[in-house]
Amino acid sequence: MKKGQKTFFVENLAEELKSANSAVLINFAGMGVKTQQDLKKRLKEVDAKMVVVKNTLFKLAGEKAKLPNKALSDSALTGQTALIITEKDPISPLQVLAKFTKEFEVPHLKVGIVEGFFQNEEELTRLSKLPGKDALVAQVIGAIASPMYGLIGTLQGNLQKLVFVLNEAKNQKS
Repeated sequence: MKKGQKTFFVENLAEELKSANSAVLINFAGMGVKTQQDLKKRLKEVDAKMVVVKNTLFKLAGEKAKLPNKALSDSALTGQTALIITEKDPISPLQVLAKFTKEFEVPHLKVGIVEGFFQNEEELTRLSKLPGKDALVAQVIGAIASPMYGLIGTLQGNLQKLVFVLNEAKNQKS
C-alpha cells in the first residue's frame, strides 16, 4: 500500500470506528483463505464485516477515533490482526465468532470495544454467550408484562365469579 493509500485507509477506518457499535480485534493466524471467506460470509449475515488491518494502521486510526488506550496497546496489537466491526447489534458478531471458533479452533479473540466500553478476551467470551439484543429486549418486556397478565387474570376471575353469583341470584328470584 502506498503512503497516500495508507492515509486514506486510516481516515476511513477512523470514521468507521467512530460510528461502530462494536469493534473487536481477532488474531486470525492459521486461517486459510477459504476459512476467512467463510467467516466473512457468516459475519455479513449479521451485518458485520471483517477487515484485515496492519497493527500500526489500526493504532493510528484508533487514536483518531479516540479509542481507549488499552485497545491500542502493544500487547493487543501483536500478530496477525483482523477487525470485526458492526454498527448494528454488538453481540451477534461475537456469537458468530464463538460458533466459528468452536468449529475451526481459529480465530482467537484479542480485545474489543462494545458499545463504547473496552472489553478484554475473557469479557468478550462472556458476551458471546449472551442472547442477541432482540432476545434480551424480549425477555425484559416479558418480565415486565408478566405481573400485568397475572393481575388481569385475577381480576377477570373475580369478575367471572361476580357474574356467576348475580346469575344465581337472578335464577333464585325466578
